[in-house]
Amino acid sequence: MTDLRKYDKLATGVLSGFLLPVLIAAGVYLFSSGSGSLSDYLSKLVRADIVTHIISLCVFPNIFLFLIYNRLDMLKATRGVLGITIFWAVVVFAVKFLS
Repeated sequence: MTDLRKYDKLATGVLSGFLLPVLIAAGVYLFSSGSGSLSDYLSKLVRADIVTHIISLCVFPNIFLFLIYNRLDMLKATRGVLGITIFWAVVVFAVKFLS
């Protein structure tokens, strides 16, 4: 087994907690957009008023990332995932209440 202590960094948690929702969002776009462009897809989301729902669903897998890092006793990476998840929550609230 590899030595996981070298990956137990705040930056590891922040990066993985940011990239996982972005990858999930890209997957949602690829599987649900049909043949439309990204701007068409985003305008559909805005018209349907479900932007915050999509962001929240994309951030949800961070829970599993948090639990995996916690189980592996990578507490600094866990802290990074928690911090970036709080950032995503602030983004959701900002989009919801400022638009």
